[in-house]
Amino acid sequence: MKTKLQFLKPLGKFLLLLILVGISFSYAMFQGGFVSWFLFYSFLPFALYAASVFLYPLSEFYVERSFESSEYKAGDELKVTITLSRKIPFPLFYMVLEDVLTDSVFHHSGFQKAKAMIHPGFRKRIKLTYYIEELPRGEHVFSAVRLRAGDFFGIFEKEASIDCINKLLVYPAFVDVPYRPLENRYDQGMTTSNVKIQKDTTMATGIRDYQPGDRFSWIHWKTFARTNELMTKEFEERQSHDVLIVLDREDSPAFESMVTLSASMIRSILKKGAQVGLVSIGEDHVSFPIRGGEEHQSQLFYHLAKVRQDSPYALGKVLQGEGLNYSQSAAVLFVTSSVSKKMIMSVNQYAKRNSSVVIFLLKRIGEAYTAEEKSLKAYASSRGIRLKVCFEGDFSSAFMEVKRA
Repeated sequence: MKTKLQFLKPLGKFLLLLILVGISFSYAMFQGGFVSWFLFYSFLPFALYAASVFLYPLSEFYVERSFESSEYKAGDELKVTITLSRKIPFPLFYMVLEDVLTDSVFHHSGFQKAKAMIHPGFRKRIKLTYYIEELPRGEHVFSAVRLRAGDFFGIFEKEASIDCINKLLVYPAFVDVPYRPLENRYDQGMTTSNVKIQKDTTMATGIRDYQPGDRFSWIHWKTFARTNELMTKEFEERQSHDVLIVLDREDSPAFESMVTLSASMIRSILKKGAQVGLVSIGEDHVSFPIRGGEEHQSQLFYHLAKVRQDSPYALGKVLQGEGLNYSQSAAVLFVTSSVSKKMIMSVNQYAKRNSSVVIFLLKRIGEAYTAEEKSLKAYASSRGIRLKVCFEGDFSSAFMEVKRA
C-alpha cells in the first residue's frame, strides 16, 4: 500500500501542474489583455521545465569514486573525489549529492554526512571533492551515491541512488617504540639473561673439554679415538627473540590505544629481525603463530585493522578457558586496560614456564594510576610478572622501562 502511494504522489503533482497551466490559460482566454497573456506565457516555460524534470531520469548518471591512496592508517586525512558523467546535457537547476557510507567514518569528523549542493547546468561531467579528517581504524564501506534534483517551484523532486561500492581498510596507527629484548628470570638464584640461549646443533664450530652435564650426543668421537680424551663439540649459540602479544578485547575506552600499542610493538619487533605472534580472543579466537617478515606483519596489521572490542569476558577469565600455544623461549606480553588479582593469577601459569611475562596496562590521558593498581603491581612482581603502566600517546619508552624493572 505504501509503495502504491509513493508511485501515485508524482502523478498527482503532474496533474496539479496541468491544472495550473489550464487555469492560467483559461484566465488569459476569458480576461484577455496584455497582462493576462503575459502571465500565461511567463508561467509556461517554468511548467514545461517542471514537466521535463519529471520525465528526466537521474539514473542515467554514471558515478565513479576515487581515493588519493590505496592504504591509510588511523588519523590520516582522506580525500574523496566523486565524478559524475552523463550523455544527455539536460539543464538541471540544482542537484543535491550525498555519498552513502558507513557512519563509522565520521567518528572524529566535524560533520556527520558527506552532502553538497551543486548546479550542474548543461555540464556532462561534474567532479566533486571532499575531505574526511582523522580517519578511524576499521573497514569502511562506501555503498552508493544518492542524487536529488527538482524544478524551480519545488513541485517535482526526483531522487535516485546509484550503486558505487568501494571498501576502505584503515590500518591501526603506530608510533616508534625502540625495542630491546626482555630479560628472562629463573627460579635458581633469580639469575637474569637478556634472551634465551639455544644451541644450533646442525653446525659444530669447534671442540672443548668435556664437562659434566654435556649431552652424550655432543661428544666428538673422532678426537676421543685419537687422543683417548673426552671432548665435546661446540655449537653456535642462537638467541631467541620470540615474542607473543596477547590483546585484551574487552570493551574499554582505551581499546584504540591498546591496538596502537600492539601495532607499534609488532612493527618494532619485526624491524629488529625478531619474530612475533599475536593472540586476540573475543567473539572469535584468532591466533597467529610466531613468525617474522613483512608478509607476517601485513597479516597482523590486517587483523588489527578489523579487530573489535567484542569480548564478553574479562581477560583473566578468557585465559582460564583458552590456552596459549607458544614455545617456552618466547616472551609473553599482555596488553590490557584493566588489571585484577584474578587476572594476575591466570597470567602466573605462563610465568611458571620460564617465559618473560609482562603486562602492559593502558591508561588514558589524565587517568589516575590508583593505589590498588600499585598494590597489584607489587603482587605481580612477587610472582615474577612485570606490570608496566603506559599512558595514551606515550609509548616510546615502553620496552626500556620494562627492561630496567
